[in-house]
Amino acid sequence: MIVESQNFFGDNYQLHGSYLVPTALTADHPKTITSRIPLTMTNFEPLRNDLLLRAARGERVERPPIWVMRQAGRYLPEYHEAKGNNDFFACCRNPEIASTLTLQPIERYARLIDAAIIFSDILVIPQAMGMTVEMLDKKGPHFPNPLRSPSDGQYEELLRRDVDVQKELDYVYQAITLTRQKLKGRVPLFGFCGAPWTLFCYMVEGGGSKLFVQVKTWIYKYPSASKNLLQKIAELCVEYLALQVKAGAQIVQVFDSWAGELSPGSFREFSLPYLRHISRKLPDRLRELNLELVPMVVFAKGAWYALDDLCASGYQVVGLDWLHDPAEAVKTTDGRVVLQGNADPGLLYGSREAITTAVEKMITGFGGGKQRWIVNLGHGQFLRFYVKDSL
Repeated sequence: MIVESQNFFGDNYQLHGSYLVPTALTADHPKTITSRIPLTMTNFEPLRNDLLLRAARGERVERPPIWVMRQAGRYLPEYHEAKGNNDFFACCRNPEIASTLTLQPIERYARLIDAAIIFSDILVIPQAMGMTVEMLDKKGPHFPNPLRSPSDGQYEELLRRDVDVQKELDYVYQAITLTRQKLKGRVPLFGFCGAPWTLFCYMVEGGGSKLFVQVKTWIYKYPSASKNLLQKIAELCVEYLALQVKAGAQIVQVFDSWAGELSPGSFREFSLPYLRHISRKLPDRLRELNLELVPMVVFAKGAWYALDDLCASGYQVVGLDWLHDPAEAVKTTDGRVVLQGNADPGLLYGSREAITTAVEKMITGFGGGKQRWIVNLGHGQFLRFYVKDSL
């Protein structure tokens, strides 16, 4: 039996006897420190369900694998029990809680979901860069001090800062390692990050937006400054994903949630080059760390016009939102990549009959589903939705 062996602990943890305690976080987040992780070599059990990884490599499979964006989170009652009184980012910073939340859908829907995705958030990178990000109830992410212009002082500070991704985001790697141990080889584990364009949007807009006035001002008024920061973010994404793989992630996804806010020409200028930087540099970084390469997924929501470009962007898997017709997408990709998606999340509010009909059409559109397709929604499921027995 082959057992994978890794040891990954960062500077945010202090040795107490035979345990590591994340003491570096206690000053700012005392309520998050509720677990101790044994200081031992991390032995991962062999993967028993590699269906999704085989599909991601383009192999023919016995059935299409499935996972669901936002499959762990607030729609599950057990999420609230495990979360307790901790706020969202406190849960992300606590490896024990984050791993528990990651596993909840795997355990609730045992043998029906073919991958887990680590419970975290794309905005941990801006936090690592020194920006304050809060998660406000019923509003979502909020930056109290967003970027205003290249001359506001904060911009130059962000560009100059030497970000230690290993130290600042060590809690994510701890959560990944702990989750791999708890999974015991049941399914593979996704790591992820936000795409540079999407992170840039949040950093400038200060949160979600309907009109994206601030970020459009940046790219059309300060294009060079925008590109400098996008490049900085892209470089951090590469290191962050590489360290997630070192910690135990077996596949990674880049979420470009706001890609659809760009025109085709602007997407090719302000998003695509930085997506390509990640796909080009991540394998190099993994080789430097003597790690095996992992499949890479890109999901550019709303960028229906960019499918051909995304097929040539260096990712093995391209995620589709529900704006794509599966058969047309298959025709466009012409076997160059594996596709992932793309049911409308709103479908989950429908009857069992409606869901069944839509899924059957989706299977037909993707050519039967036994090669080059991973089943998913076309975006994360809506937070108010709660599955009792539909999966």
